[in-house]
Amino acid sequence: MKLSTWEFYISEAVRSLVRNRLMTVASVSTVALSLLILGVFLLGAVNLNHIAGTLEQQVEVSAYIDEELEEEAVAEIVAMVKALPGVREATFVSKEEALERLKEQFGERQDLLAGLEENNPLRDALEIRTISPEDVTPVVAELKEIPGVAKVSFKEEIIQRLFALTRAIRIAGLAIVLLLVAATVFLISNTIRLTVFARRREIGIMKLVGATDWFIRWPFLLEGIAMGFLGSLPAIALVVRFYVWLTTNVYAALPFVPLLSPTEVLRQLNLLLLGLGLLVGGLGSAISVRRFLRV
Repeated sequence: MKLSTWEFYISEAVRSLVRNRLMTVASVSTVALSLLILGVFLLGAVNLNHIAGTLEQQVEVSAYIDEELEEEAVAEIVAMVKALPGVREATFVSKEEALERLKEQFGERQDLLAGLEENNPLRDALEIRTISPEDVTPVVAELKEIPGVAKVSFKEEIIQRLFALTRAIRIAGLAIVLLLVAATVFLISNTIRLTVFARRREIGIMKLVGATDWFIRWPFLLEGIAMGFLGSLPAIALVVRFYVWLTTNVYAALPFVPLLSPTEVLRQLNLLLLGLGLLVGGLGSAISVRRFLRV
């Protein structure tokens, strides 16, 4: 395609945007608002998914070692556990270390534990984390078969409820995002359709004088892409400011909440919103102009 042809398409698109400035503002505003809402919900969805994954990774199984075993036998058990399929990490915790942890948990009341150093009732144990949540049950079964493992602590009912909750969070987040994407495409395509409808006579005249479908379509496609681009910019700016403000305040008030940092999520989200704005703008124009090409 010749450069002069592209210059014509671009000039026509710009001329149309300026000439129909009220409709342009309406379309750009619709794109911006739709992408802003979508961006906020996407941030919520990815953070809920991250929190769910963090909770799953914190699931821990404790294997208590028989008190009568020698150090060499304990070392062999530790090696066997680390070699089990599905085990990501296995940390040995002596009963002395367990007692120190218990004192830290008691804080100012640790005097209640005075005297336990000489007759420590706690056991040496292994703290085990699996590669994935699905590995917990088979790993627990394997641990119970290892000689020298006196007890395996695994709160199965609580863990199953946690897994059910995280699955529900993921499914709900995905469903909401898909609905918002569909609603965004619908709103934008219908707004752009109004722009095309206002110029239906112009399209009809161009068809009657012999213009090809693509000759007519390209200025509208460029116009739609331009509106998608212009609408995505304020949406991206507002989403960035909102998330930076949100994470700053959440980190200050609730530092234990595992939100994704702005650097981890905003770059990908901004590219997604920009690409989605260009896509739905061009797609909306293509769908809208199609019916008016049938002259």
